Amino acid sequence: MSSTTRPTPAPPANAVARDAHWARKLARLRARQLPEHTLQICDDLAAKKHLEQAKLEVARCRMADAEAERTTSAETERAEHDLVAAREAFDEVSLALTFKALPRPVLDGLTKRFPPTEAQAEGGDAWNPETFPAALIAAAHIERDAAGKAVEGMTEDDAQDLLDSWPVAESNALFAAAWQAQQIVRTSTVELGKD
Repeated sequence: MSSTTRPTPAPPANAVARDAHWARKLARLRARQLPEHTLQICDDLAAKKHLEQAKLEVARCRMADAEAERTTSAETERAEHDLVAAREAFDEVSLALTFKALPRPVLDGLTKRFPPTEAQAEGGDAWNPETFPAALIAAAHIERDAAGKAVEGMTEDDAQDLLDSWPVAESNALFAAAWQAQQIVRTSTVELGKD
């Protein structure tokens, strides 16, 4: 009996094409950036008011254009230009805190690290509302240098200090911004079944 090895047959071309397609798709899925949410803080009331007035004026002008069934009027173009300037002035005097979505295991680890007390759990809390907010804010906060590279951001102590020293509405907004980053859904449609 002679021992000859048979060549391994080549896989079907359509299977190879599917594998290559899936490999490219999987690479794109893995390369996606985590979503981000930014909280913009502005203590300059005049800049806030100017921006809001500019937004209202653009809306008024666009409505007038629509009612007159005309393309963008010179008045609308001026209002849009003023809005850009108002937004730039607002951004210049504002502080921005950016928060990124955490990978699920990291967020799960945080909630396990700060479990609710028995009484809090009975009240429906999934984590300890006294300690979890600062941890989430610190974990999700990202800061970037002038080149856009991520650098070390807020510590848990920094976050707790802000939560304790800011008015309730603003400290709630700070936590909400960090939590909102965890809730961003970037998919446009979800197909649940086929007919």
